[in-house]
Amino acid sequence: MEQSSMLQLILFTLPFMLLLSYLIFKRFPSPKKYPPGPIAWPLIGNTALSITESQVHLKICDLVKKHGHVMMLKFGVVPPMVVVSTPETAAIVLKKQDRICSGRSVPHSVKVPGYFEHTMVWADCTEHWKVVRKIFRTEMFSNKMVEAQTSIREEKVRELVRFLRERELGEVVQVNEVIFGCIINVLGAIIFSQNVYDYEGKIDNEKGMKGIIRQLMVLAAAPNLPDFYPIFGPLDLQRYRKITTDYVKKINDYWAGIVKERRATKDHSKNDFLDVVIQAGFTDAQINTLFLEIFGPGSDTSSCTIEWAMSELIRNPDKLVKLQEELDKFIGHSREVRESDLENLPYLHACIKETLRLHPPVTFMLPHRTTEEFQLMNYTVPKDSQMLVNMYAIHRDPKLWDDPLSFKPERFLNSPVDYQGNDFQYLPFGSGRRICPAINMASRSNRFLLASLVHNFEWSLPDGMKPSELDMRDRFVLVLAKVVPLKVVLRARSASAF
Repeated sequence: MEQSSMLQLILFTLPFMLLLSYLIFKRFPSPKKYPPGPIAWPLIGNTALSITESQVHLKICDLVKKHGHVMMLKFGVVPPMVVVSTPETAAIVLKKQDRICSGRSVPHSVKVPGYFEHTMVWADCTEHWKVVRKIFRTEMFSNKMVEAQTSIREEKVRELVRFLRERELGEVVQVNEVIFGCIINVLGAIIFSQNVYDYEGKIDNEKGMKGIIRQLMVLAAAPNLPDFYPIFGPLDLQRYRKITTDYVKKINDYWAGIVKERRATKDHSKNDFLDVVIQAGFTDAQINTLFLEIFGPGSDTSSCTIEWAMSELIRNPDKLVKLQEELDKFIGHSREVRESDLENLPYLHACIKETLRLHPPVTFMLPHRTTEEFQLMNYTVPKDSQMLVNMYAIHRDPKLWDDPLSFKPERFLNSPVDYQGNDFQYLPFGSGRRICPAINMASRSNRFLLASLVHNFEWSLPDGMKPSELDMRDRFVLVLAKVVPLKVVLRARSASAF
């Protein structure tokens, strides 16, 4: 997204804003004590902070160091944003005041007709939200269903490994591309029993589902004038809502034929998720929204996690060797990794946990919204405030973690800390009623993918690049992505049974 477009719009409307500032804000200050924060211009607030969208997480962390672990930011004329950056304040927002903080702050760009009415991700905790979330939990992400999907994940990972083994020696592979493809193929097989991604490039993946999902994630995170000044909403000056609407229609077209055929044949023998929602009486519009919200967050967060994990292991060769040794000792070289092996690979699990600590894929969680005014650490938080839980800062706090900027999987060996939402110093999947419903699937998928890649291949960087030269900068695009994607050269370690 062009950052300059947002700045131009703000400068264009600046005289109008200053006039309103004089007319509206000439009043006595409120007696209520609000959280501290940077000086905010009347009607403009701290909007300039959002213009540097890809680095906003670093900007916010810098401000937290100056203004404290409960900080208020103001953007335009909408209710303020309150950022909490300690386990204690996170526990208040996500546990003690979970009901009050369970609303959802919705970007203007995602209010797409035909999608927004049926969303679970962006919905408040309504009856519709409860019904859809229950279906997700019982028919998609329950322990029973995740176990039943084991053979699908194993098959799709084997397809990925075969593809990588067939590459020419020395061929450069972009890690996030193939991992993303593998994950959406797993989801496609679970949801409607079909592959989505073509490793051989016979489908234009950048303009296909993968490219559309990436663009939708970027659009949802991009600074948009109506999010700060709702009066401009109908104009859609940056065209983000129009672009989002077009992308949603395109991605719905991918499975429209599949849904139509399944309804016409009334064949429910596949026992996939599509069968479940059709038999539950879901409309096509509801199915489209469900599928989009499974493919979108699920694919990008997991692909980013594996890319960060491999980046850290390459950058720390001693950790990579230690993981290879664990895999070789338990599995050997005569067979492939199986999901049933995962519980016997503690260092593998520690590597995933440490990756999620250092590089939480959803840096702030999706913004919560307060449904009423409440008190937070002696501060008043207004109704309809956006609440951000700053996991990036919590996960890197030197008061909570020894040497927090270093990749040390050993810190999680024999540690009771997990990602089920009960340890507020470690919240990669969130907590409370809005905790990610796919924790079990994500945990198994991430470990199985990483184990298969490390067990099957030796990893090196192209063009003689040293591990210490690997670019580890990150950027915020709703998920925490690498600024420079990881590219590697792979060499098969053994002739496993793939």
